[in-house]
Amino acid sequence: MNHSNTDPHRRKFIFSLIGAASFVPLFSEGYKGQAMRSFNPIIRTTVGQVMDRFISQIPGAPFPDTVDTLKSGDRSIEVTGIVTTMFATIEVIKRAIAIGANFIIAHEPTFYNHADATDWLAKDEVFAFKAGLLKAHKIAVWRNHDYIHSMIPDGVGQGLLTRLSWEKFYSGDMLKLPLTSLRELISYLKEKLTIDQVRYIGDLTQNCQRVLFIPGAAGGKMQITLTMKEKPDVLIVGEIQEWETAEYVRDARAKGDNISLVVLGHIASEEPGAEFMASWLQKTFPDIKSTHIPSKKALSFL
Repeated sequence: MNHSNTDPHRRKFIFSLIGAASFVPLFSEGYKGQAMRSFNPIIRTTVGQVMDRFISQIPGAPFPDTVDTLKSGDRSIEVTGIVTTMFATIEVIKRAIAIGANFIIAHEPTFYNHADATDWLAKDEVFAFKAGLLKAHKIAVWRNHDYIHSMIPDGVGQGLLTRLSWEKFYSGDMLKLPLTSLRELISYLKEKLTIDQVRYIGDLTQNCQRVLFIPGAAGGKMQITLTMKEKPDVLIVGEIQEWETAEYVRDARAKGDNISLVVLGHIASEEPGAEFMASWLQKTFPDIKSTHIPSKKALSFL
C-alpha cells in the first residue's frame, strides 16, 4: 500500500538483534510426564486468540488507530487451518477452501482501499461475489500490516532477508554486499524473488556494494530522504510513484552521482513477510496447519 510518511505504525527497514525469551515450564520434570498422560484435551483455538497472541509481542500494541482489523468473519470462529498471503484474492480464498483453512491472514487490503471501506462498493458485483464467498464458507480474514511492520525487528524485513540469504550483510540502515555489478545484482533478485522483470535506472556494469533496501511502498519522501542520508550505490524499493523517486535518481545521476534504482514491485518485495508469518504460526500454534499461499502479481509485462 501507499502510506503517508506520518503514519505512526510505518517503520523503516531497520533490524536489531534480539535474544530468545526464556521459557518456564508449567510442570516440574518429575510431574510433567504423568500430567501429560492423564490430561490430553483437544486443543481448540479461535481467530481472536491467534490475533491476540501475535499482537501481544508488538511494542505499544494494541494500536488505537490501525487498519489491522477483521475484514470478514469474527473473533469467535474456531480455526481449522490458516493461510498467509499478501492479498486475500478470490484465487487465494478458493485455495484456502480447498485445503480446509478458514482463517486468512493477509498483509494488504482485501477490498481495494487502504482502510477496507466498503460503503462505496455496496452495489458492486465483484465486491458482492468476494464478500459472499467468504461468508458462505465462514472464512475470517485479518489484515496484519501495522503490527508485523512494528515488530522488532520488522517481520517483513526478516522474511525478506531470509529469502535473499542477506542476514549477515545487514548493518544499520544498509546492506553491505560483496562487490557485484548491477546486472548481477538484478539477476540475483529476480532469481530469489521469482520475478520475471524489474524496472531500473543505472549502468548495468556499475559496481554495487552499498545497498539501501526499502520494501513495499514507503513513499517518495522516505525513499529520497534515506537516499540523501546513506548515499547508497543502489536503492532497491518495492513500489514508487514515478514522478518522485525515479526523477530524483535520474537527476542525481545527471549531477554525477554513482547511484542506481531497482524497482521490484510491491508484492515481490513484501511477499516474504507473509512467509515469515506462516513460519511464526507454525512455531507458535503447531497444532494448526498453517500454509503460505502466494497471491502472485496482478500485472503482466508484454
